Amino acid sequence: MKKIPTLFDRDWTGDRSRVVATINPPCQWVIDGEGVATRKIDGACARVLGGVLYRRRELRQGEAAPAGFELADRDDETGKTVGWTRVGDGPEDRWFREAFARLESPADGAYELLGPKVQGNPEGLADHVLSPHDTAALAFAPQPPRDFEGLKAWMAGRDIEGVVWHHPDGRRAKLKLRDFGLKRG
Repeated sequence: MKKIPTLFDRDWTGDRSRVVATINPPCQWVIDGEGVATRKIDGACARVLGGVLYRRRELRQGEAAPAGFELADRDDETGKTVGWTRVGDGPEDRWFREAFARLESPADGAYELLGPKVQGNPEGLADHVLSPHDTAALAFAPQPPRDFEGLKAWMAGRDIEGVVWHHPDGRRAKLKLRDFGLKRG
């Protein structure tokens, strides 16, 4: 799974954590009204492939890849590398294993690890779960605006991490509250 591009360009000369009102060219399709906006859930990315659970791993520039690392994407702007490592039996993978054990029949695909020990548990869950990246279940109704100022106003005060747009051909784009300097409502 490649890193999802941000809808708007970043302020590379100033506060790199913020976006500016310029469209990131590969995401123009969102502004053109294509795709469906879904809720971005705040957890830890995982995937199931062939009945095996993997966790997303991000390496900083110069950091060596661990054994078994499967490259997914490189970000030339930040120098980060994103890929997958198989969930093991170490303490760092405990919550992934716990959530995976709860899946009755794990289908291949992308998931988000959520629960009490993940990202401060913004979803307020009692147990650790793997939530599928399901477009239909997470779609907003009505759909949010698609312009810079409209999105900034729409996102202010919402209790979400952000928005992910899904194009029918598989492309995705994202925008987080923190890209505007906003916090969860």
